[in-house]
Amino acid sequence: MPKQARSSRPYDLAIAGGGLVGGLVAMALLKLRPDLEIALIEAEDHFGGNHIWSFFESDVEPEHRWLVDPLISRQWDSYDVHFPKYSRNLSNGYFSIESKNLDRALRKQLPASGLKTGQQAKMVKKGLVTLANGSEIAAKAVLDVRGSGDVSALDIGWQKFCGQMLQLKEPHGLERPVIMDATVEQIDGYRFIYCLPFGDRQIFVEDTYYADTADLDSAICHDRIAAYAADQGWQVEAVLSEEKGQLPVIYGGDFEAFWHANQGVDARAGARAALIQPITSYSLPMAVKTAILIAEMSDISQKKLDEMLRNLAQNHWKNGKFYRMLCAFLFLGADPDKRYKTLEHTYMKDEKLLERFYAGKSTRLDQANLLTGRPPIPVFRAIPLLLKYR
Repeated sequence: MPKQARSSRPYDLAIAGGGLVGGLVAMALLKLRPDLEIALIEAEDHFGGNHIWSFFESDVEPEHRWLVDPLISRQWDSYDVHFPKYSRNLSNGYFSIESKNLDRALRKQLPASGLKTGQQAKMVKKGLVTLANGSEIAAKAVLDVRGSGDVSALDIGWQKFCGQMLQLKEPHGLERPVIMDATVEQIDGYRFIYCLPFGDRQIFVEDTYYADTADLDSAICHDRIAAYAADQGWQVEAVLSEEKGQLPVIYGGDFEAFWHANQGVDARAGARAALIQPITSYSLPMAVKTAILIAEMSDISQKKLDEMLRNLAQNHWKNGKFYRMLCAFLFLGADPDKRYKTLEHTYMKDEKLLERFYAGKSTRLDQANLLTGRPPIPVFRAIPLLLKYR
């Protein structure tokens, strides 16, 4: 049974931020280090926010799947993409997790004394998390996963989205997800529709943009989702849930300046440490890896945690250089209404290459392959970007 009370001694670890990264770290520690007392601090009244997180089968190492498998809501053995020139089915498995599953698992498994919702972490420093109401949580080590923070030192575009879970009058007819339908009108950058079939008559439809600004008008997005559903012949009975978000897509910048702009502890993860997928900005694959690395540490002291996570972030930044260059091609290499051609070009490649691409494991041969063929952006734009970001 969860413990309801504890002494006033410091926690072994305080996690500032109860989203995906913080929640997975807590769950991994519960499994591998049940001797530790953990405080998980979240500003909202539930953990994980209001999201559907998804990942490809190749994104998460098989030996790490134990951490996410209990959270999965739906899974499929393949997915589709649609572009103006072609459509394609790819056999990489796809999995989706609803944030309510994470919230439920945390409340069921972790001691109640360590679950702290409705308490925003305003300041993080060694040994202490200060909350918005002025109270303090002492811990032997502190982990900061409070979102992206100050990104002014980075060159970024935005992946912004608005999604709705739709209940339909009749079956939608989709057997697998549509990860990108870029046949829709190109507005505000690279635009596509994303569809997840959760049941015969239940489907999650998301209007997504790779845009220059983070501005997002939910009402307009909802209208476009309704128009897309109508175009598919779907009659909507009800909107069951909604979500929206704006994720920075990093294509350059000064990592050290970014790091120093976000003061506190060096023990950071997720967007706070730029530990995100370089192309999609999704955090789940790196969140799983980070959670396992932390839980497998023999000594979770502040010094050791700072050192490990700072090194992890630096190496991830270094290894992501090629992907950031591709993002620069996407955002700077083409006019907004032609950005889809970059992804259209990429998705013509070999399936295994695409699996490695999304998993952040592209080989040198993969990288050369991705840059070959008729360029999807004008050469006079590509060459300066290649010289600057290579």
